[in-house]
Amino acid sequence: MRKMSSAKIAMIIGIALYFTLFWGFDALRVLTSPTYGLEDVWRSQYVFGIGRLLGLGPIGLIKLAAFFGVLKLAVAGICAVHIADRFRSFAGGKANSDILEGGLILVALITIASVGPAVWSHNPELVREQAIQLAIAGLAVALLMLERKNSGQAQDAAVSTPQGARWFTPWR
Repeated sequence: MRKMSSAKIAMIIGIALYFTLFWGFDALRVLTSPTYGLEDVWRSQYVFGIGRLLGLGPIGLIKLAAFFGVLKLAVAGICAVHIADRFRSFAGGKANSDILEGGLILVALITIASVGPAVWSHNPELVREQAIQLAIAGLAVALLMLERKNSGQAQDAAVSTPQGARWFTPWR
């Protein structure tokens, strides 16, 4: 029965903090802008690419940009809730990693949707930026899987049978 090392837990908290800060500030920048972030051509290129694929007009582009801003704000909120849950678990109890896993699924969906227009426009800088986001989310998912595996082994070891009891095996 092995516990997660504190370095792995610190990495999970660090990744959640990264998405809370960077995606939260990006979402607030988008949602407080009068044009929902479309004035920043570099950061809104994926909105224009997706809008071109869907055949959206100016109002549709603004709605799409607001939609992505709200999704990024939701991811930042989910990661902040997970950080609070982790700090609560230090006092006692167990952190619920399902919350962060849901947020990381949103991260993966948003980055995959954002990398498509960057690939089609042959923009390696945007592809690299989105690939880094996806790699960070993948690392967090791998660490959460290790955490779940280790906690599953601890639960299996905690289940014990009475002295002298035999398991049911029909082929004995």
